[in-house]
Amino acid sequence: MRLGQFESEAENEPWAGVRHEEGVVHLREAADAAGIRLPNDLCGVLGEWGWREKVDLALTHALETGVGLYDRADLTQREPITDPQKVICIGLNYADHADEGGFEAPDEPVLFSKFPQSIAGPDEPVEWDPELTSAVDYEAELVAVVGERARNVSDEDALDYVAGYTVGNDVSARDLQMADEQWVRGKSLDTFAPLGPDLVTPDGIDDIGDLDIWAEVNGERLQDSNTRHLIFDIAELVSFCSRAFTLEPGDLIYTGTPDGVGYFREPQVLLEDGDSVTVGVEGIGELTNTCRHT
Repeated sequence: MRLGQFESEAENEPWAGVRHEEGVVHLREAADAAGIRLPNDLCGVLGEWGWREKVDLALTHALETGVGLYDRADLTQREPITDPQKVICIGLNYADHADEGGFEAPDEPVLFSKFPQSIAGPDEPVEWDPELTSAVDYEAELVAVVGERARNVSDEDALDYVAGYTVGNDVSARDLQMADEQWVRGKSLDTFAPLGPDLVTPDGIDDIGDLDIWAEVNGERLQDSNTRHLIFDIAELVSFCSRAFTLEPGDLIYTGTPDGVGYFREPQVLLEDGDSVTVGVEGIGELTNTCRHT
């Protein structure tokens, strides 16, 4: 199943929907008509008890009656999660990426965070002040979205707490990141966490541990790898994070980027005003954003 958030001319705020071959189902509208309750936003939906069953019922009702069914062409797709409680990021989680930066592969996951206001949706601009940073980089990432509250969960059970997966770009101001010697400012500028387009539930993915992942700048492929090269897989990351703090529905885990980032290339490839960046994960989708100076 492909979940997402959309806007129509009639509504100026994003609403949770299911992408289907017959159109996009507005979950709250379809659920209301079916006599069940679902919140308007997808993060809220994930926080509902029994949300998977309720979404299935709303989808079935919409497809049978047409209530809440919209033409995809009439909608604007937004980021699938608008306001998560936490945006957790994993550093150095591909050995080749650690090596290209001159770092040793870590013995346990390296955690840092972005602020929720860093999130940008599909086709929205990634913006920065060129007087603040002149070394902006791309990072293609698989993003896991938490679907159940998780605290001290085991590796074996961890994937049961994942609602699905989407595509992210861990945009990084490398000069700020290196100058600060910690990563929050360089990683958390507004719009520096593009996300989307869809949240794909686990039943729609053959093997999350064997998906191609890539990044292209102005059509040139600069990152090209596979999630089988993750040092710590998704289950290990969810379990590790849950031992440190409680994961809530809608929390995002950016799982790390492979080698090929611009800052460590020879010569460097740093993002400029007007550049187009597309990051993708096999079977999940592609996310494109245009860079813009402010």
